[in-house]
Amino acid sequence: MNNELITEEELKKSNEIITKIKNYYDERIVGQKNLQTSLLVCLLAKGHILLESVPGLAKTTAAKVLTDAVDGKFSRIQCTPDLLPSDIIGTQIFNYTKNTFETKIGPIYGNFVLLDEINRSSAKTQSATLEAMQEHQITIGGQIYKLPEPFIVIATQNPIEQEGTYLLAEAQLDRFLIKEKVYYPTADEEVEVLNRIEKNIFENNESILKLDDLKFLQELTKKVYVDDSIKKYIANIILATRCPFNYIPKNLAEYISLGSSTRGSIAFLECSKAVALLNGRTHVIPEDVKSLRYSILRHRISLNFSAIADNVPVEQIIDSLVGAIPTP
Repeated sequence: MNNELITEEELKKSNEIITKIKNYYDERIVGQKNLQTSLLVCLLAKGHILLESVPGLAKTTAAKVLTDAVDGKFSRIQCTPDLLPSDIIGTQIFNYTKNTFETKIGPIYGNFVLLDEINRSSAKTQSATLEAMQEHQITIGGQIYKLPEPFIVIATQNPIEQEGTYLLAEAQLDRFLIKEKVYYPTADEEVEVLNRIEKNIFENNESILKLDDLKFLQELTKKVYVDDSIKKYIANIILATRCPFNYIPKNLAEYISLGSSTRGSIAFLECSKAVALLNGRTHVIPEDVKSLRYSILRHRISLNFSAIADNVPVEQIIDSLVGAIPTP
């Protein structure tokens, strides 16, 4: 347990850095506040994020904007059915001149790695990212290579087109700290997008922070205080996903085929700390836990075919489960 308290100076510096990142994001991305929050939470909590939306809604742009803001290394991998694990991780190439094998590290080696349309790559290729996401390292020819810190995977998938796609396995979905859905902009936001395109706002990509600033935020996030009552609240929410018949009406509980793993509890803990720091607080409150309930649970609760047939969204189930747990 970390008993070290956050000082006023540390909190002030944190607020200044977070404000700079938010302003940088707002200058380049119109709307998409949920996406901004989710990306910032992943930055602070050292987690990976899965983005789901139709193409063209600024997922790639948002990832690149945050990378530019903190002067990180950005890698973009366009996933296709013929993509091989070695295309992502790297491989050994024989050098005829030196008569030896040389290691060529793939594009996974970066601070921010965008796996575009990850569900278009085969299951074997998808699984190749598991070691990198979980252990922050890759293995090529028996040799282990540590990935740079910070290391964050931003994966996207299109929920509309399913032809030629491969569903992510539950074990891999669980590796993503949060899953965020990105929606269409409003008419006014669309006009503002066009105005900013005309002004060529993306030509100036000068970094405003250093990676050390981000590392400072990540270390500070670990020191955010979480009371035991909040931890119990988190544990009860996760328990409700596993035993839904004890908490919510039978007609809703019947739609759940599998509840959240312990990674869900860990995700709530880490994300609530990040949300608290984003809001300028040194301690977690119940609203921090609730604020990202969809993003944390929507890919950790498995619904059966009846839910799909009855067009019951997982968000409705989540609201019912969280609402059934008394708030501390």
